[in-house]
Amino acid sequence: MKNAKLYRMVTDNHICPFGIKSKDLLEKQGFNVEDNKLTTREETDKFKDEHSVKTTPQIFIDGKRIGGYDDLVKYFGKSTLKQEGTTYQPVIAVFASAFLMALAFTWPQITAVKLIETFVAISMCILAILKLRDLFSFSNQFITYDILAKRFINYSYVYPFAELIAGVGMIAKLFIPFVAGVSIFIGTIGAISVIKAVYIEKRDIKCACVGGDSNVPLGAISLTENLFMMGMGLWM
Repeated sequence: MKNAKLYRMVTDNHICPFGIKSKDLLEKQGFNVEDNKLTTREETDKFKDEHSVKTTPQIFIDGKRIGGYDDLVKYFGKSTLKQEGTTYQPVIAVFASAFLMALAFTWPQITAVKLIETFVAISMCILAILKLRDLFSFSNQFITYDILAKRFINYSYVYPFAELIAGVGMIAKLFIPFVAGVSIFIGTIGAISVIKAVYIEKRDIKCACVGGDSNVPLGAISLTENLFMMGMGLWM
């Protein structure tokens, strides 16, 4: 069996996740792992100094230092689920999950209209939750392209609540004139903002649709979200 040495941080206050992943990857590749746990900060710092490295974990195969977890992944020619650069993964996850939930809710008496209504409403609720988990970060990203939020900063803090209220109202079918009005208003402003920023000004910026810390590019999907809200408001 092939042998590898792993040095990873395992203290009372911190267990390195990349150390755990490194051990798992080595074992899956058929290695017998000598698991060396660095149990104190002092022990970890001493190890770093001795090997002239800045981070742990560190992996050694046949006496040769491979590096950390990312280096190990490259060594074996594997890939991770780490999001790097611009990505649509968060949006795909939201819409795919919302569609499956809408199917589940409407399945006994499913119709195309009911499915679309439920899908849009659930999507709005999920997107609102993602924005509400960090309003400050959302606001910082949102005000860079939304035409109303640029002039009235408070609108960037109100927007996620309005989106949530509209989504919940659509599901419950309550206060329809109010909910429809809110949906049309925020959807229209959003659509105009995306068209202006992306298709007229040709700006390459990130969308705050799934929260302020995402790498989702502002563009067609963001416009679709707003058109959904406009369409549902008009339908209601």
